[in-house]
Amino acid sequence: MTIRLLLADDHPVVRAGLRAVLDTEPDFAVVAEAATAERAVELAASGPVDVVLMDLQFGPGMHGSAATALITARPGAPRVLVLTTYDTDADILAAVEAGASGYLLKDAPPEELAAAVRTAAAGQSALAPAVALRLMDRMRTPAEALTKRELEVLQLVADGLSNQQISKKLFLSQATVKSHLVHIYAKLGVDSRTSAVAAAGSRRLIRTR
Repeated sequence: MTIRLLLADDHPVVRAGLRAVLDTEPDFAVVAEAATAERAVELAASGPVDVVLMDLQFGPGMHGSAATALITARPGAPRVLVLTTYDTDADILAAVEAGASGYLLKDAPPEELAAAVRTAAAGQSALAPAVALRLMDRMRTPAEALTKRELEVLQLVADGLSNQQISKKLFLSQATVKSHLVHIYAKLGVDSRTSAVAAAGSRRLIRTR
């Protein structure tokens, strides 16, 4: 059985490289490419696709996790395998909760990529070893782990947003944002926004520039 693939990445060179690798597998067929997350959603809904290889960052447009949620919400939808350079807790949790069947890093060897595609196509979970380890660590110490919402808040703090801007973006009250920050500080053992961002960045919980 041929596994039909959709490549979703905003870099043409990356898509070309992926196609070159995947075309060497006899049971794979790259049937479509998308340069935006929005286009990936359209193609996944309209064409015969079994697995979508989804990047997370698409410039100013829709995020890959949002596209994943839209794709997987449809009955009989293709599987989504996230293929990205980011291995932070915030990115991993967002992708998994959006319905991704797998999460792989772009530096994975070709044989690991091919195995992950087949695993995802079979309806099973395909996680990179480093990603699986991070999820296991969160499960071992749930009281210390930042929740998905806390990670979202902290990521926006790292992006330079004020409490007021965060409340509008996440549709929360400013009091709720402050409450999340209090919990974040306690879990990270810090007492300021700057220290929280630095601590979370060093632990690869969020992206920092």
